[in-house]
Amino acid sequence: MEKTRASSPPAIRAVLFDAYGTLFDVYSVNLAAEQLFPGHGQALGLLWRDKQIEYTRLVTTCDHGAHYQPFWALTRSALVYAIKKIVISARNDWVAAGFDAKVEQLMNQYRHLSAFPENREVLQALKARGLVTGILSNGDPSMLAVAVKSAGLEGLLDHVISVDAIRKYKTHPDAYALGPQATGLAARQIAFVSCNSWDALAATWYGYQTLWVNRYQLPFEELGTPPSYSGSSLRDVLALPGLAPLPGASA
Repeated sequence: MEKTRASSPPAIRAVLFDAYGTLFDVYSVNLAAEQLFPGHGQALGLLWRDKQIEYTRLVTTCDHGAHYQPFWALTRSALVYAIKKIVISARNDWVAAGFDAKVEQLMNQYRHLSAFPENREVLQALKARGLVTGILSNGDPSMLAVAVKSAGLEGLLDHVISVDAIRKYKTHPDAYALGPQATGLAARQIAFVSCNSWDALAATWYGYQTLWVNRYQLPFEELGTPPSYSGSSLRDVLALPGLAPLPGASA
């Protein structure tokens, strides 16, 4: 793990995780997409994710959120767009070709995304150290409940926080404010963990201590502010300075 900021932060008392892309692998749908649309699975998965995030920004910033839709609805719309653009942009028979059934198959797959293998180990270690744990996500409450249960993470999360309560998606500051509101802690007492560089950047701007988990060895955003720390696995959370040691461990 690399420390990217020089300041000495306060002790960390809670760790909040982004869900989609951080705890749950959004690209685990690529295999199912490939089976349904041979030769297009990877491209579909990439565009689906990009369009999903683009839609969250559109409905948050346009007309003060008057066009808000739940994350599940935006995810479906993004998938429909991706299929139309990549697979059938030159065809007019998409309904007759079983389009709706394939969309529903992929949406069901998204509901049960694969969890990254280290999730449970890391959350158990954080709980053993007495840390407050949680998710702060764009996902709908029902989506998150299914994902958490499917991954076997029930009982390891003190908070599962959805932006749906305020109808504003990350990177709006009100979305990040949900963390301090739920935990009763100042933002600087909370570590926010995300594999999405845009998310880690906005959380840093908000005031969290941030860990960017760079799973895919990508450059960070070129906007002048680094995350507090960067790493390559969720296990790097356990090495954050200011994190409480395991009970009985030497200082």
